[in-house]
Amino acid sequence: MIRGVLSHVASQVDVAVGAALFRRSAASRARSRTESLDHEGRMRGLAEIARVYDASGSDGHDGPFFARPGPIVPRVRAVRALRGGEVVDWTWASAFAPHAADVAERYLSHAENRSAAARLFLHTDRPRPAALLLHGYRAGQFGLEERAWPAAWLYEQGLDVALVVLPFHGVRAHRMGAPPFPGSDPRVTNEGFRQAVFDVRALAGHLLARGAPGFGVMGMSLGGYTTSLLATVDDRLRFAVPLIPLASMADMAGSLGRLVGTEEEQRLQRDALEAAHRAVSPLARPPRIDGDRVLVVAAEGDRITPVDHARRLAAHFDARLETLPGGHILQLWRGEAFRAVGRMLGRLGLLDARG
Repeated sequence: MIRGVLSHVASQVDVAVGAALFRRSAASRARSRTESLDHEGRMRGLAEIARVYDASGSDGHDGPFFARPGPIVPRVRAVRALRGGEVVDWTWASAFAPHAADVAERYLSHAENRSAAARLFLHTDRPRPAALLLHGYRAGQFGLEERAWPAAWLYEQGLDVALVVLPFHGVRAHRMGAPPFPGSDPRVTNEGFRQAVFDVRALAGHLLARGAPGFGVMGMSLGGYTTSLLATVDDRLRFAVPLIPLASMADMAGSLGRLVGTEEEQRLQRDALEAAHRAVSPLARPPRIDGDRVLVVAAEGDRITPVDHARRLAAHFDARLETLPGGHILQLWRGEAFRAVGRMLGRLGLLDARG
């Protein structure tokens, strides 16, 4: 009874906050080059985008589409000391190159996004297994992420921890307000996911090169989608934890009222949008890690990325699904979820609590 009431309250918070964050007015949609298109225009555009990305060879995991990045040399800024360690900010040049030629110049024109960034909690005695934490949409500010994630707790359990900034978010944002990734142009969204994968792998490669015995990824919402995508690209992942994850860009567009026309036309647009994002869809790519290294967490009252998103990802990875009370914004599930994460990491032999 109490669990149901709490989830209901959380779902109402999601509806209110989601309307403020995601819904666009008719005037703003009319100004958008993509959202102002009628049904026929959308279908032609989405078919061309699907053709371009389907010809990319994206099924591979180390080919040109998801190329393994080269070494990086981060610039380091000290933030504060920790017991037995330090908090530092790393920035490094993102050598990412867009696949779609017609958006490459526009995508690369944002100078702030050409630098990748992360805040790290590092032990000074020796490199530890690393947990790379990926934030949600319109988040990524370090002060906020230190409260959103149990970074200090993970550090105390013996892990090195990185709060990674996704493209066009946090210190990589070029303007206030909604970032272009993910957005109404499927090409920019696809390139954003490609860059996110590229930058996370670059950071992981550097941590491994300095002696980390392994790494894994956790992500919330948009970060949960990115975490799932990484688990179809990089078999070096020791674990993957998508929390309240997004699983389908097309389903999100439908739930936000971004499709137009009759019910049948909207169904066709949804299918075409799914095809346009197929190259970066975790559900369209085979897993690269075993399901016992994946834990998916859903919130019963989530109305932004409802439980079905998590359910489909858990089925795809043959992974355990934890469904807990709460919502997307009102995260009543946090304590129980991270205790489950701790149990999984312990089972995988990745925790080495201090002392």
